[in-house]
Amino acid sequence: MRQKKKMLSVLSLLLAFTLVLSACGGGKNDAANDKGSNASGGNGGAEPVELIWYTIGAPQKDTDKVMEEVNKYTKEKIGVTVKMKMLDFGDYTQKMQVNAASGEPMDILFTSSWAFDYVQNARKGAFMQLDELLEKHGQGIKEVLDPAFLEGSKVDGHNYGIPANKELPAQEVWRFNKNLLDKYKLDITNVNSLESLEPLLKVIKENEPNITPFAINKDYGPLIPYDYVIQGLPMAVQLGSTDLKVVNVLESPELKAALKTMRKYYQAGYVSPEAATTSSTSDLQTAGTWFADRASTQPFADNLWSQSYGYPVVSTPADEPTIYNWSVMGSMQAISANSKHPEEAMKFLNLLNTDVKLRNMIDSGIEGTHYKKISENVMENLPESKNYDMPTFALGNVMLTYLNPSDPENKWEEFKKFNDSGKPAPLLGFNFDTSKVTTELASVQNVKAEVWSALMTGSVDPDQYLPKAIEKFKAAGLDKIIAEAQKQVDAWKATK
Repeated sequence: MRQKKKMLSVLSLLLAFTLVLSACGGGKNDAANDKGSNASGGNGGAEPVELIWYTIGAPQKDTDKVMEEVNKYTKEKIGVTVKMKMLDFGDYTQKMQVNAASGEPMDILFTSSWAFDYVQNARKGAFMQLDELLEKHGQGIKEVLDPAFLEGSKVDGHNYGIPANKELPAQEVWRFNKNLLDKYKLDITNVNSLESLEPLLKVIKENEPNITPFAINKDYGPLIPYDYVIQGLPMAVQLGSTDLKVVNVLESPELKAALKTMRKYYQAGYVSPEAATTSSTSDLQTAGTWFADRASTQPFADNLWSQSYGYPVVSTPADEPTIYNWSVMGSMQAISANSKHPEEAMKFLNLLNTDVKLRNMIDSGIEGTHYKKISENVMENLPESKNYDMPTFALGNVMLTYLNPSDPENKWEEFKKFNDSGKPAPLLGFNFDTSKVTTELASVQNVKAEVWSALMTGSVDPDQYLPKAIEKFKAAGLDKIIAEAQKQVDAWKATK
């Protein structure tokens, strides 16, 4: 039986779109269900308000069919109906920028740290400030969310979006095709760094000519202990630092060492010659023709990967669970600043995040058509689920969704432990105001597009290429951006 699509963590989205998390409701959610349903009330028989909801993901054949059933439920509960409009992952940011600029009618919309940028668009005025609406119509949301989600996603002291209740910290792991580990009796117990992969990669390269030993794509970046001011740009504060000094990570000893290792791996044939121009390694995972890579994890991630690929996958930690701004803001729902129905939109978001029946209908479709219930909180997909395969992580509180038969019963207890284990990154709660360096940022982005992938994947010699890259970034204005970031970080630090 086909499993629901799954999503492991936000960082996976920054690198490549993977399969989305399937989750559970559980008996303890019934109270939240009742509270969420009854708190808002219907509209006394008046004509329901229609909300327009833009969300991310490949458009599904049965979306309108499912939303027809959803609307019967929401009309009765809170006097609203919802029209869902899905935009595919690769198109979402650009099309939503056009929608926001043109005044396209919309009430609720997906935003994040990686798609239709949450902080940037909140500051542009694209989203409604939600502080009062949360107090009035979002008490259920405030009760189910870890406070760190709402606190960490404030922009200049205010909430402009509702984070999905999911994994809170980010953690990277080294991931392995277990069939190959077993075949060559390879031990991953002591694998904890990029350098420690080498003996294993060497065995695979020498014995498996049709296997890619280390599967990476053009978005790969070595894992170094820094908290980035802007994700993906080379300015950051070292993890664990108290002085919060913003540095150019291209000049850091950690990155220089990692790039030398990557160059060594590239020259040894552990990395694909096309890595710097390859957008995804999903074809390798589908075919099982890879040995190792790096991925973002969450509790029971190995089980999810194994189910998705159809063969066993195992992993070992590459770093510690850390709560970053971008992990807090990895999946959010905002209310458009131009919404004509902000109160109804907040009522719907409150219901979506507290009501088990609604959340699972939107996630998995119509019971008896797209899935069948096996027990109170366990479901199994039916063949028609292929027509309604939604990105669970993007649709609100994932901890309300039903378990698949293979999921462990303690799934959400382990998620809570994982969330509690996360340590705050140095810049958690700081959001860089880029208004004074917009020209320089555009130039730096252009330089990154030119030099980044080749350097990070080991495709070029860092001894020759890194100094040239640093020079180009400086010429583009990186030092000015770092100085402005440091000024803002210092002011933010003084308020803590």
